[in-house]
Amino acid sequence: MPSTLADREEQTVSAEKQTRRMTLNMGPQHPSTHGVLRLEIELDGETVVKATPEIGYLHTGIEKEFEVKTYQQAVPLTDRIDYLAPLSNNFAYSLAVEKLLGIEIPPHAQWQRVMLVELTRLNSHLVWLGTHALDIGAMTVFLYCMREREDILRIFEMYSGQRMMTSYIRIGGLALAPPRGWQDRVRKFIDAFPSKIDEYEDLLTNNRIWIGRTKGVGTVPVEDLLDLGVTGPMIRAAGIKWDARKENPHSSYEHFDFEIPTRTENDVYARYLVRVEEMRQSARIVKQALDGMPSGPWQADAPHVVLPEREKMKTQMESLIYHFKIVTEGFRVPEGEVYQVVESPRGELAYYVVSDGTSKPYRVHVHGPSFGNLQAIGEMAKGTMISDVIASMGSMDFVLGDTDR
Repeated sequence: MPSTLADREEQTVSAEKQTRRMTLNMGPQHPSTHGVLRLEIELDGETVVKATPEIGYLHTGIEKEFEVKTYQQAVPLTDRIDYLAPLSNNFAYSLAVEKLLGIEIPPHAQWQRVMLVELTRLNSHLVWLGTHALDIGAMTVFLYCMREREDILRIFEMYSGQRMMTSYIRIGGLALAPPRGWQDRVRKFIDAFPSKIDEYEDLLTNNRIWIGRTKGVGTVPVEDLLDLGVTGPMIRAAGIKWDARKENPHSSYEHFDFEIPTRTENDVYARYLVRVEEMRQSARIVKQALDGMPSGPWQADAPHVVLPEREKMKTQMESLIYHFKIVTEGFRVPEGEVYQVVESPRGELAYYVVSDGTSKPYRVHVHGPSFGNLQAIGEMAKGTMISDVIASMGSMDFVLGDTDR
């Protein structure tokens, strides 16, 4: 028992402070959590004392499902992991399996892949910018971003017949020959796109309200970001110049001239500036791909992996039988394991594929960037206001499908 009046008063004040604390569940249905994320927030008034992300509400068992699909049948599963960057996942998975098979992809297919993956980066960043601005109260930017995203989705539909889950990048090359007129459609979009980025910046970059809501918000020590496995624009906004396209070139990226945008402020505003500049750099890569696209086949000369063109088959019946065999039975992949990294819009995306020599993967593990990035929310939110939590989460650009696999 407290022996003095001072001790009793101190205990009373301490008890009052404890009763002021409140636990708030944000999500898993809250629109600002950008998916089925539950964020458990402990508050002292409106100041965040602790924030704990609770994941698992979207777990689909995709990694386990790989084990019962043939290698080619598994490609559509990769689309659904990060549904804002499906072609990036097609890309990483196909590169991993092609390493195991030891097949060479023709230059034309490689450049087409780079071009489509960069269009995917633009598509993803547009969704991020539009929804991030909407979270903070800027509705016009959202409408502008959806306008350009629609153009990109129409290009994807032209290529594959699908707007989102395209499954267009396949093991051995591409799913279909590039459509007639693709050059004109892509060039028309990409020539106009830099002026659209200028419009976004005119609305936000020097906007006093935007600056007030984002500058100095959501900072985390760089050492903590590295320990937590944060990658992509978040780590580049903290001054770390790391991009898998430069550090581990793949699919002809070494032939493209582009910069890696970085900032040192390490806040929500810096992440915004990095992603906006990334859009400019992606547009630059797409233009280079258009101007220097090599001619040649769009799939590898590997009849045991991809279906040969129909005119190479002797009869239509032979073609149908061969197609049925490839689709249903698949192809055998030599025993081994491989780890393939690409740079997705959210950061480092890697596929670890283990083959036991059969036509189905023994194990596929996806190292998605969203999981590592999301871990930083606890440190980022501590000591901030509730409204700053929304801005910080938006600056992460996570996708819950990429987190719960």
